[in-house]
Amino acid sequence: MLHQKDQHQHDLEDESVTVGEQIRDLRKAKRMSVTTLAEKIGKSVGYVSQIERGISIVSIPILNKISAALEVSNSWFFHGEDAADPTEKSHIVRHNHRRRLSFTGSGMVEELMSPDLSGDVELIMGRFEPGSATGDVQIIREKVEVSGHVIKGTIAVEIGERTYELGVGDSFRINPGDPHKTYNNGAEDAEVLWILSPPHY
Repeated sequence: MLHQKDQHQHDLEDESVTVGEQIRDLRKAKRMSVTTLAEKIGKSVGYVSQIERGISIVSIPILNKISAALEVSNSWFFHGEDAADPTEKSHIVRHNHRRRLSFTGSGMVEELMSPDLSGDVELIMGRFEPGSATGDVQIIREKVEVSGHVIKGTIAVEIGERTYELGVGDSFRINPGDPHKTYNNGAEDAEVLWILSPPHY
């Protein structure tokens, strides 16, 4: 019987192409070059390229470094025995198979609702605890259009110098280049369905 770490390594060997593709798609969504990722994990550009193409098998220690560089947990790439039906993975995301990114200490959790990051549009379910925000200051995405739909609770959206108070059923759009910030100034959790084009996780 394999230990959990050995089982993960065994599965990574079986699915090296899939893991490599996910690393590549996430890296591109974060607008990070192969060179930058290689520098962050202390490996050569050629080695990272081979991982992304499924030529080289990624070890657990290297995957941990890649995960840290891309700001996700390594579970982003490893789905375990209860992974989604492989015949669905290019089109369907079941609610219990969403990939999750928690922002430690920020009160925010985001789940990827798109099958992957290789398409033109990305869907994310964002959950905000009371008082949580997308950051301390406004952010700018130069080439990404961001839209949102409030599913639960209330949020405030800053776009430039204006602040909009939004509730359940309200929607909004942030144009490329607009400085913006989103936060939950209510007393209950809030949920927002994010739509980004192109993907920018």
